[in-house]
Amino acid sequence: MVDIEQTITQITTDIPTTECVGEILGALDHLKSGGVVVLPTDTLYGLAADVFNQDALERVFAIKGRESDLALPVLITDWAMVAVVAENKSDLAQRLAKKYWPGPLTLVLPKLPGVSCLVTAGRDTVAVRSPNHPVPQRLITQLGRPITGTSANLSGEPNPRSLDEVRRQLGNSVDYIISYGPVPTGTASTIVDLTNGLPKLIREGAIPFMEILHGNH
Repeated sequence: MVDIEQTITQITTDIPTTECVGEILGALDHLKSGGVVVLPTDTLYGLAADVFNQDALERVFAIKGRESDLALPVLITDWAMVAVVAENKSDLAQRLAKKYWPGPLTLVLPKLPGVSCLVTAGRDTVAVRSPNHPVPQRLITQLGRPITGTSANLSGEPNPRSLDEVRRQLGNSVDYIISYGPVPTGTASTIVDLTNGLPKLIREGAIPFMEILHGNH
């Protein structure tokens, strides 16, 4: 049987061990019970919920004041976990994931039928990313399922640059806040749609789109 505290410690040596383990385990308990957690990622502070828990997804929208026609990005551990939420994994998608994951590239792919319409905003696509940060990586691994990765801000407000700003915007509406781990860079991921075969830029972010176009061969 795997020792959860040992496995957390092994991949988070840059975070104070005792506090890190306690916060990861605390956040994990909330995620398992349908809670919503604030966590750092490599790009921005995010709102994490189990993508297969409908009540938790509804709370994410309520907390942010977000319109339901806006999709929620999904965080996964690696390329293998894409198969949990998306189908038709093209060679191009795999090449880009191999080159840029874990990292600040979000890929829009055809969704699987079991993915909630709240995640996809009723569309037939899902946006997935593997973050280069030990906190979401460990949470997803221990939960055994993807989590949401939408930014931890009120809809229409700036992306928080600090946990103080997160608390100012969201107050006590979330169940748990992870304060340990590397601080986000503050630059959002680049979003690329691959559903029609060729890369289509949805949002320019940390990785220049021209670099992706020239490097996908």
